[in-house]
Amino acid sequence: MGDSADPERRRGAPDRGMRPRAEANPAGARVGVVVATRNRRADLARTLRRLSSACPDAPVTVVDNASSDGTADLVRSASPGAGVVELARNRGCAARNDGVAANPAPYIAFCDDDSWWEPGALERAAAAFDAHPRLGLVAAATFVGEDARPDPINEELAAGLGPAPRGLPGPRVLGFLACAAVVRREAFLDAGGFSDLLFFTHEEALLAQDLAALGWEACYLPQVRARHHPSADRPPSAWRRRLDLRNRVLVCWMRRPAERALAETARLARAGSREPAARRAVAGGDRGLPRALVQRRRLPPRVERDLRLLERR
Repeated sequence: MGDSADPERRRGAPDRGMRPRAEANPAGARVGVVVATRNRRADLARTLRRLSSACPDAPVTVVDNASSDGTADLVRSASPGAGVVELARNRGCAARNDGVAANPAPYIAFCDDDSWWEPGALERAAAAFDAHPRLGLVAAATFVGEDARPDPINEELAAGLGPAPRGLPGPRVLGFLACAAVVRREAFLDAGGFSDLLFFTHEEALLAQDLAALGWEACYLPQVRARHHPSADRPPSAWRRRLDLRNRVLVCWMRRPAERALAETARLARAGSREPAARRAVAGGDRGLPRALVQRRRLPPRVERDLRLLERR
């Protein structure tokens, strides 16, 4: 997904330029799938084949994030049962919000164009949501490549915030991989969806914090399994690094105490004296800070305590 700024708009609002196609999917499905993609036709074609095999009853919505390679036409021809939303501009991570708006299922599983779900995974997630009304998000176990190597994040999620509390199906978490997460529609909309300010990286952390602030639980369930075959067509590492550094600071200003946000800002400024990506992140942070401050909402003390616990680890 390219790096472009969007005009100010309400967080989570669908893009006015989107053109949804009527979906030819089973009515009343419990779990739908939203795939955000940009200019990766070959990767997307593989993902759609895998989803069709592993999750044949799940309504799939593909969000074409302003591709220039005929992605929408591919979806129509290769996967006629899927819905497609064409965006007029690249919205980054916020494109997933448009997919949720177009997919009516009560639970939504996210994929990237290089990831998919194993057979039975979505049914297990749905059963957990059905049994636990305050469960807002399921973080899945992720397995990478042809040899299905466990992603290192699985161990971090398994540790979570400690052992699974009574009444929840797994350890509580304050983070997840977007390409390996299932959300309750009600909770996702309640929290405003993915940020349209961050564009790429740290959007999962912000959404997890906002869900927790509203009283929704997020849990790691290892029996819900996602596969990830990282695309060879990836953004430059320097671009990713710059957004990672910038967004770490912006999320602090949006949700954390002022002293923590000031400390992160100072840390980034010091890094800028020796690292080009950090210097560019400082400039990007300056441009994004006014919008971050407009969206600033301090987290409840209980959520701030949980974040500090994770940070001490």
